[in-house]
Amino acid sequence: MGAFLGLLLGAGLLLIWRSGPRAPSRRVAGPGWASRRAELLRQAGVESVSAGQLLALQAISALLALLVVQLLTGTFAVACCFALFAFFGPVTVVRRMRQRRRVALRELWPEAIDNLASAVRAGMSLPEGLAGLGTSGPLPLRPAFTRFAAGYRGSGRFADCLDSLKRDLADPVGDRVCETLRVAREVGGTDLGAVLRTLSELLRVDARTRAELETRQGWTVSAARLAVAAPWLVLLLLGSQSTTLRSYDSSGGVLLLGIGGAVCLLAYRIMLRIGRLPEEPRVLR
Repeated sequence: MGAFLGLLLGAGLLLIWRSGPRAPSRRVAGPGWASRRAELLRQAGVESVSAGQLLALQAISALLALLVVQLLTGTFAVACCFALFAFFGPVTVVRRMRQRRRVALRELWPEAIDNLASAVRAGMSLPEGLAGLGTSGPLPLRPAFTRFAAGYRGSGRFADCLDSLKRDLADPVGDRVCETLRVAREVGGTDLGAVLRTLSELLRVDARTRAELETRQGWTVSAARLAVAAPWLVLLLLGSQSTTLRSYDSSGGVLLLGIGGAVCLLAYRIMLRIGRLPEEPRVLR
């Protein structure tokens, strides 16, 4: 009797499992490596460098660092460590450029919104006001709005040109502004001026708050970078004692360098994690 009940239970579970959806699950693929690098370069404002060129620059930097440190110290293991640092150096520089550009644009967006609100109050349409920012807006934002004006004159499609403007700006605050303007355009009404004034005030408050937090965060980031760089600078200064550095070419020395690099990387990531502010995501990109 127990075997029969177990057989019925197994058959029931099998039928329940087989009655599920038969369509195979599809995994949505995320953006590839080249797309992520191209997005990083756009956010940093580097338009003349492609993802492949950035990779080539990383390889050249690593090779130069390997040769220079090898000539200075005569130790291949130490040279490989600094070559690895140099390989990630250009990407680090691009990320810092992206952060500086975000901070600069965050301060400029309220002024741009005020100019747009003035244009709307003067009787201009929303697309005309956006196109006017190509001549009257803040200087760093003018090229993007100039291209928006040219695209809108050529096609007359506000939504498509607004999507192109978002890709051109590649800025989280710019995404919020574009989506707010899109909703205001689609909904219509007479409250566009009030919406723009409210948006400008919110952007000012947000920029002020994030600036204060980033100033306090800078101490943590600087301490993390100094703590990570100090041991490797000391190691490089030991290049005058070739007998000491040659010991790192042994298996024990390579293991020591690997453990030291892993510990420095882990400590650096933990310190950045503690002091990191939440990054503003791109909206509907």
